[in-house]
Amino acid sequence: MKHLRRHLGSGFLALVFLFFYLPILSVVVYSFNESVIASQWTHFSLKWYAKLLGDSEILDACRTSLELALATACSSVVIGAWIGYVLANYRRFWGSTLFVAMVNAPLVLPEVISGISLLLLFVSLEQTLGWPQGRGMATMWIGHTMLCVSYVAITVQARLSAMDKSLTEAARDLGAPPLRVFFDITLPLIAPSLLAGWVLSLTISLDDVIMSAFLSGPETTTLPLALLSRMRLGLNPEINAIGTLIIAVVTLGVVANSYYLMKREQRQARHLRMAVLNTSSEGRVAQSPPT
Repeated sequence: MKHLRRHLGSGFLALVFLFFYLPILSVVVYSFNESVIASQWTHFSLKWYAKLLGDSEILDACRTSLELALATACSSVVIGAWIGYVLANYRRFWGSTLFVAMVNAPLVLPEVISGISLLLLFVSLEQTLGWPQGRGMATMWIGHTMLCVSYVAITVQARLSAMDKSLTEAARDLGAPPLRVFFDITLPLIAPSLLAGWVLSLTISLDDVIMSAFLSGPETTTLPLALLSRMRLGLNPEINAIGTLIIAVVTLGVVANSYYLMKREQRQARHLRMAVLNTSSEGRVAQSPPT
């Protein structure tokens, strides 16, 4: 009976993974299909990749999405790190409850509500102040940053809350000024969380559709919006080629990160073994009787 339950559990898990990954595999396979009909296989061809390289609309949308995502990731890390530092070190201050609610609001509010709110704000600002003159890269950058800051702030706050406070206290006791403590001790310790927040913000910005749809202009179309507009006209095999390239880039990034983490763990384990061996040899030398 135990073996039956184990096999049933393994079979169910295999079905779940097939349900998740078979569509991705089909995108990769049909990107090499010669037929114009995306779901009908004829024979192997690379013509959709060649056509993609000459598609100026998709290439411009890719460049816009990448520029927007990089700008959003950098601004979100700067603002989110400051917010996370405040939340972790100054738990009680005037207006702290409102401040925490504002930080968490983008996480719980539907993105449609946030997009409509920002759209109405920018329209009102344009009517009263003359800025922004239409919607474009700046308005999308503000919207994406507002969407991603909360994720970075929570990540940094969690890292700072788990950090050993005695390190910063010892540095202050030795006379280090606050900025020196932050840049020499706090910043290196929270660097992994900053990197994680940067990557998360980059991914969210690249994948965003709703906020971009509300805040984009006619000359600033992101890749998700361009693909969505083409999907409405029918399934184009060129979309499979785009999806395959994105999957390849993500896979290479995951493999490179896993390889780096594995090498770092091996290096740390090697240094630990060397330290243990050196300590043991020094102990034997100290315990050996003099001749």
